[in-house]
Amino acid sequence: MLELYQFELSHYSEKVRLILDYKGLEYRKIEVTPGVGQMELYRLSGQIQVPVLKDGDMVVADSTEIALYLERKYPDPPLIPADPYQRGLCLLMEEWADESLGLKGRKVFLGAFNQNQNFRKTLLPASTPDLVKSLVGAVPSELLEFLGTGVGLGKDDIRFATTGIKQDLEALCLILQDRPYLVGDRPTLADLAVAGLSIILKFPDLRYLDVPASMLGKGVPGIADDSFFSVFFNWRDRLYAEYRQPLGTPLPTTDVPPTSIEIE
Repeated sequence: MLELYQFELSHYSEKVRLILDYKGLEYRKIEVTPGVGQMELYRLSGQIQVPVLKDGDMVVADSTEIALYLERKYPDPPLIPADPYQRGLCLLMEEWADESLGLKGRKVFLGAFNQNQNFRKTLLPASTPDLVKSLVGAVPSELLEFLGTGVGLGKDDIRFATTGIKQDLEALCLILQDRPYLVGDRPTLADLAVAGLSIILKFPDLRYLDVPASMLGKGVPGIADDSFFSVFFNWRDRLYAEYRQPLGTPLPTTDVPPTSIEIE
C-alpha cells in the first residue's frame, strides 16, 4: 500500500492527498513528528520535508515530484493533458501555485494566527505549538533560515503576502467565473494543486482534514469571509465534493508517528 509521510495541516501534503483521492489510490497516512530532525523521514528520503510518498521500494519527496511519479505509475485518470498547449499551461500553473499560493498562503495564515486574536481563538484547541510547527516544518531549511520560525514574520512581509494572495484569488475568480476547470474541460494537476494549496486560506465545511470542528468553514479573516472570492472557494469546494474523500471513509492510518531526534 502507498504510504504518505505528512503533516495533516501541511497544504503541500493536502495537495498530494487530493491527487491520491482523485486517482482513487488507497494509501495510509503517516503523521511525522513536527520540527527539525524527523529521523525516520531522513533515513527514508535523505531530507526532512514533507510530503514524502513510499510506494514499495520507491521513495519520492516533494509534492510536484510525487504528482509526476503518480502520473507515470498510475496514469488513469490522467492529471496532465496530452494536448501540448494545455499540457504546458497545466505545468506552468502547477509551478505557479507552489511558489505563489503555497508560500504566500503560509505567511498569510501564520500572520493571521499571530496577529488576530479572534482567528487564534477559532483554531482552539488546535492552536498549539504543533499546529504552527506543522505549517513551517515543511519549508526547506534554507527558507526557514530566512523566515526564522515563521512565527515572527514582520508586518511588511504579511502585508505583501496578503496583497499577493488577494491578487492571485482575484485572477482565479476571473478565470473560473465561466469555466469548470483551469485548463480544459476536466480536472488537471493545475486544479488539484491550486485547490489543495488553498486549504489553509479557508477550510471546507466538510471534514476532509483531521482538524477540530471549530475550524470547518473558517479561514484567514479578510480572505475567507470576503464574498469577492466566493467564486474561487465555491469552485474549490465543488471540486472537493466530487473528488476528495471526507474523513470517515475507510482509509487506513497509522497511530504511531516516526521517531524524531535532533540532527546537528
